[in-house]
Amino acid sequence: MIEARTFKGKTIAVFGMGRTGISTALSLKAGGAKVLAWDDNPEARKAAKAQGVPIVNLKKAKWANIDEFVLSPGVPHKLPKPHWSAELAKNANVPIICDIEIFAREVNARAEENRPKIVAITGTNGKSTTTALITHILRECGKDAQMGGNIGRGVLDLDYIHAGAYYVLELSSYQLERTQSLRANASVFLNLSPDHIDRHGDMDHYEAAKRRIFLNQTSADTVVIGVDGPDGRRICSELKAANGRKIVPISGYKSLGKGASVIKGKLYCSNGPKVHEIVDLNKARALEGKHNWQNAAAAFAAVSAFELENADISKAILNFPGLAHRMETVGEVGPVRFVNDSKATNADAAYQALNAYDQIYWIAGGQAKEDGISPLKDLFPKIRKAYLIGQAAPEFHKSLTREGVSHKVSGTLEMAVLCATRDALNHPGKSSIVLLSPACASFDQFKSFEHRGEAFRDQVKNLVDLFEREKAEYASRGTAA
Repeated sequence: MIEARTFKGKTIAVFGMGRTGISTALSLKAGGAKVLAWDDNPEARKAAKAQGVPIVNLKKAKWANIDEFVLSPGVPHKLPKPHWSAELAKNANVPIICDIEIFAREVNARAEENRPKIVAITGTNGKSTTTALITHILRECGKDAQMGGNIGRGVLDLDYIHAGAYYVLELSSYQLERTQSLRANASVFLNLSPDHIDRHGDMDHYEAAKRRIFLNQTSADTVVIGVDGPDGRRICSELKAANGRKIVPISGYKSLGKGASVIKGKLYCSNGPKVHEIVDLNKARALEGKHNWQNAAAAFAAVSAFELENADISKAILNFPGLAHRMETVGEVGPVRFVNDSKATNADAAYQALNAYDQIYWIAGGQAKEDGISPLKDLFPKIRKAYLIGQAAPEFHKSLTREGVSHKVSGTLEMAVLCATRDALNHPGKSSIVLLSPACASFDQFKSFEHRGEAFRDQVKNLVDLFEREKAEYASRGTAA
């Protein structure tokens, strides 16, 4: 755990006792701050108290005595409606921050030579895979790399800050809008498409939150930016015009005069007239699809800022095991492969998975985002049949009916898996994919996309075990005969 010593002697309120909130409260307490922690959920308060978090009802607290307020990133302080705790903080002129800001201040409090390297990653899609891949490469190259932020462990739950360490942080727009002091030695801006508009109000504010990842960078730092979309190209041009940093454009499908790009699955690094082939991504099973080619290009460009050997980076990319719940193969039954893409909580993310496979039996649904599945229309011909679950099932049924896509309203994930498996096994010919890529949030039926993905994985495991048992019994009957 990182002790938040820069907050020693201060009174800090913390709202939201999830994974991040608990680690934040304990970090502040260990650093010498007076902590007032609260959550609207009694069970969350009970769990936090059991771990040593001081629980105080913030509705009754004296906000004039509170120095700063750490608000869980998922809780709004403006739109669509400010949480009551944010209103109390605003009325008392108490600054609202998040755990990333606390981490940044702890880093900045150290002498330059004692600071770790920080790699920060954001974007609408691809953040988690890129973050995990960067961490994997650094570790394979012998670096002390830790991964956290919006993925895995909360940032303040990571090991203590020390020279020689690399902190690889996935950062959401929710976290970035409450962070002022972070300086990334390498920042990665993957892409930008409509998401979280209810929270930010419009695309301009959403983009502004994402662009905070560039704050405080100097000429010694690196910006890696995806230029496969118009917003990325525009932002890249604006950053180049502003100067002050090393700008490295990256692309998942087109050649760049300078930067990192992937052409027909091969990753190249170009710097003026010199072009070097880095790795053949067609051989990387965990990085299927053109969107993962962009992720690989981004990861390569980011770690190259730390002068690693290209051969070592290439080897690490090829043995990357992949990210749980993101195009993760979780089992096979005969010619049918099961892919867990539960992390695809919007249409843009689901697009990447649908675009990567053929002969798809698609499981979709949950809490739909504003654009539903309309952005996926051009990929509907790849879908042999869809199986709809959750709140979005009626809406998706109408969309697929209009487009003439074969589908079934399954209701639950369990029923969808069973029906998709039956249909895929009954389809003659080449191999098929049963793909959970919901294009929806999970909270109508599950606690999180991880919970949804684990449920899918468990159901597939049961099917695989059943298939193996039946195969063994059939073989034994043949031997006995």
